[in-house]
Amino acid sequence: MTAKKTLLSEFLVYLSSLPEDSIQRIPSLIQLSKILGISVATLREQLEEARSLGLVEVRPKAGIKKLPYNFSTAIKPGLIYAVRAGSLSYHQFADLRRHLESAYFVEAAQTLTPLDIDRLTDLITSAQSGFRATPGKVPAQEHREFHLTIYKNLKNQYLTGVLDAFWEVYHLSGMEVYPDITYIDRVWQYHERIVEEIRARNYALGLALLTEHMDLANQREKNVPRSAFE
Repeated sequence: MTAKKTLLSEFLVYLSSLPEDSIQRIPSLIQLSKILGISVATLREQLEEARSLGLVEVRPKAGIKKLPYNFSTAIKPGLIYAVRAGSLSYHQFADLRRHLESAYFVEAAQTLTPLDIDRLTDLITSAQSGFRATPGKVPAQEHREFHLTIYKNLKNQYLTGVLDAFWEVYHLSGMEVYPDITYIDRVWQYHERIVEEIRARNYALGLALLTEHMDLANQREKNVPRSAFE
């Protein structure tokens, strides 16, 4: 085994040797401890690490099953820890997300199908109905899905993984509570205009609107009292 050289545990080295779409049943911990030459106690720790990374599923009777790799699932625990501990700045991660969305926007928008664009419109309608109601409701899920939908057809796990993880950090950082309803209404007006330009295939103008929209978010004053929606 080359666990030390690869920075992977013995179990992760073993797991990585299996085909990505493997349906092969993984041996029991007792059998694996003999195969890998480590104790069952050590193997349990390594198995828990693999579970936290979303690499395996463990069920009674069914045993251990390898799962398809998901970049977002793998990086979220570390990011969530860093945000909670104050080790990393939300604003630095938000800046990374802004650059990624801007860089890939035109390419991503060109891959959207009419059904995808209709879904974006539906999300806008749902969001606006929610925050304009009494009491208002923060369209957190709609906001997340709106942005992720634009990039989903690129099939780039690194990109979608980072963008998906951003929304976890966004939530943990309290950014889903907005200064006032005027601000949130303006945000969704931008979304509406972006979709109009995507539908018209005016991708450069759509990108310009996306940039304005994200600059607006960047300018939010951190210490302004925020109105909470139910």
